[in-house]
Amino acid sequence: MTIKPISEIAKKMGLGEKDYSLRGRYVAKIENTSGRKNGKLILVTAQTSNKFGIGKTTVSIGLADALNLLGKNCVLALREPSMGPVFGVKGGATGGGKSEVVPSNDINLHFTGDFHAIAQANNLLSSIIDNHIFQGNELDIDTSCIYHKRCLDINDRSLREIEYDIRGKKIKTGFNITAASEVMAIVCLSNNMKELKENLGNILVAKTTKGKPVFARDLNAAEPMAALLVDAMKPNLVQTKEGTPALVHFGPFANIAHGCNSIVATRTALSHSSYCVTEAGFGSDLGAQKFIDIKARVMGRTPDAVVLVVVVNTTKEHGNGDLEKGFENVKRHIHNIKDVYGLPLVVALNRHKEDSKHDLELLAKLCEAEGAKVVLSEGFTKGGNGCENLAKEVVELCKNPVKCNYSYDLDDTIQKKITDCAKNVYGAGKVEFSATAKEKIAFAKKLGFGGFFINIAKTQFSFTEDKNILGAPVGHTLHVTDIEIRSGAKMIVAIAGNMVLMPGLAKRSAYNDIYVDEKNDIKGIF
Repeated sequence: MTIKPISEIAKKMGLGEKDYSLRGRYVAKIENTSGRKNGKLILVTAQTSNKFGIGKTTVSIGLADALNLLGKNCVLALREPSMGPVFGVKGGATGGGKSEVVPSNDINLHFTGDFHAIAQANNLLSSIIDNHIFQGNELDIDTSCIYHKRCLDINDRSLREIEYDIRGKKIKTGFNITAASEVMAIVCLSNNMKELKENLGNILVAKTTKGKPVFARDLNAAEPMAALLVDAMKPNLVQTKEGTPALVHFGPFANIAHGCNSIVATRTALSHSSYCVTEAGFGSDLGAQKFIDIKARVMGRTPDAVVLVVVVNTTKEHGNGDLEKGFENVKRHIHNIKDVYGLPLVVALNRHKEDSKHDLELLAKLCEAEGAKVVLSEGFTKGGNGCENLAKEVVELCKNPVKCNYSYDLDDTIQKKITDCAKNVYGAGKVEFSATAKEKIAFAKKLGFGGFFINIAKTQFSFTEDKNILGAPVGHTLHVTDIEIRSGAKMIVAIAGNMVLMPGLAKRSAYNDIYVDEKNDIKGIF
């Protein structure tokens, strides 16, 4: 494989020399995001994950390459990898085999510094808050009610809770992983710099001793934060191994964040293509739900078609080795896309070398019985050629206009929105809110935030809050243990069960296999 100069990829996308700036030979930042086209939007999602993932990114890349092989002019829009999973359990996020975005090591690690910019802007706000208190606390901030947390793009459980002292006042706070920070959500959901600065200023950072809200704008923090994010707001242009333009920009972690790439990148892809393939993290209960209920509402644009990625061995895991029993999990995801959201769907059966013909045929038959089209996907071993039938089916699905539904009504109360999402998408019977959650919901309502989106932080391994409950349980109770108000992102984060926003490393993590060889090439990122 020969990687093409990024200038060639930019030209293929319709960009002139002044529309992008180089970040080396194979990466560019897009300076001018406007375009004349209005492409079809294809969302790729998946069944409930296992710890190694389903291959959703690989299928997305293979599909985009296949659409271009068919002459359909496709641009790919992916999420930017976090270094937490790269060194943790899940590994990199650039696809695999013949369906991969390159240069993969660069993308998986520091890339263009976007994540560092997010962390610096986020942590600058924390520093400004602390400095305000140290310099006399003119705003009368209650040091026991500081909501804004620092962040870091590495799994580090020891930083979940920290405590320090400012002029005799104890501050209890902590770190989130960068992907779960409010600044990340704001950058992903802002259309331009003007919106970005307004949204940064709207971040709720604390309460006063009299219970009044303190926002980032009250500390004059929005402008200096925005100064750190000017370059990061520009989408990153790379390519697939087959030369398809790929915009890789922000938004991983659909379990503890909203898990979608930036609106700016998606809009750019749509305005420079006839088809934009994008993906959202984990299963339809997480990334797809948040894509449709949050991102699509902000964009004013819903998917024209959805691809659901399904894998034989993962389906068996959900049935303790029994494929037909495990299919209940796939069935729930089909239901979510077709019946809850009302979107046209094709199942991409992501083939692995160990899959038997019998299992592939049985799984396809079960999907078809639920009214879903099924196409074998072999992007890992064959690249775009292995996804041509999938691409053809996607083209057919996009021909008919559709009306998208949502899992909750934005005008309902915060509690009802959370409950409706849990019942409609997770199959829950009811939702119970802790006293802490109720108190924070009441505060959010008092501040006029009742109309915000809801973002449920939940394990990616189950429809419930318990990662050990597989399949498709019905009637379970979702426990909302805490609430985080993300007023800059217009979002209420509901934390389900014991979910944490700063992951830890596993006993056997991927960092054990990563090394630098004698030529200074990085090896071992999978």
